[in-house]
Amino acid sequence: MDIQNSTGISEFHLLGLSEDPDLQPILFGLFLSMYLVTVCGNLLIILAVSSECLLHTPMYFFLSNLSLADIGFISTTFPTMIVSILTHNRVISYVGCMTQMSIFTIFGCMDYMLLTVMAYDQFVAICHPLHYLVIMNPRKCGFLILVSFFFSLLESQVHIFMIFQITNFKDVELDNFFCDPSELLNLSCSIIFSNNNVKSFLGVIYGFFPISGILFSYYKIVSSILRISSSGGMYKAFSTCGSHLAVVCLFLGTGFWVYLGSTVSHSPRKGAVASVMYTVVTPMLNPFIYSLRNRDIKGALRRLHSRNV
Repeated sequence: MDIQNSTGISEFHLLGLSEDPDLQPILFGLFLSMYLVTVCGNLLIILAVSSECLLHTPMYFFLSNLSLADIGFISTTFPTMIVSILTHNRVISYVGCMTQMSIFTIFGCMDYMLLTVMAYDQFVAICHPLHYLVIMNPRKCGFLILVSFFFSLLESQVHIFMIFQITNFKDVELDNFFCDPSELLNLSCSIIFSNNNVKSFLGVIYGFFPISGILFSYYKIVSSILRISSSGGMYKAFSTCGSHLAVVCLFLGTGFWVYLGSTVSHSPRKGAVASVMYTVVTPMLNPFIYSLRNRDIKGALRRLHSRNV
């Protein structure tokens, strides 16, 4: 396989999930439906939170920002894939690939940073309920959002810097439906960047602190809940954290399967399926997980519907 210089590469070829022509109409309809459901569901969460005064609290402020990040996250990759299926054109320009990877990384990192912030919010609400509104004041909430965006932007720039250091690519075909940084690193001929230890290092650095924050928050939460004497109070406290914990497990589990699992055994098909899980399935399920288990969100959506009708 000819080695190509990165300065001479003008485009990449996205192999997608399947090259079977009989499956293309099915994939197009399926993913278009999933994309529309995801965008509409997260928009409803944002509208419900913004229109309902009772939901103007730190928890729902972070939830609406998570929904906004989910819309950006899925909109970075899926419209391109849907168009490529429709037009049978799997080519993406080098500049377009770098842009997609950068924006994808920003929104992806923003997602798990917000999940970490939401875990901290749950910790304060359960462990320090009397001081909750003082600790989670509007200024601090805005600061946490800005810090999350800053770290997301920093991670994106690190990935861009790594890709720009690659001087030779083995091929221009990516075993995915979008420009995944992990896949681009797998195409590197450079000894440094083709080493799986680099991806493991990045996963530890950018995953260790958010996951440590989440684990520490839930350790404190569980310790506080176990000290509650009434079973009703324990159930209410656990149900409050259940939705967030389900989203954390789904998003981080599939995300780390892609980035760290590939260091053990690189399977393009498994990696593409896992990418679908955390790029579309998780953002699509977020509104359902939070709305179906949350009485306030359901009430706000009903009132929003009745006003519009």
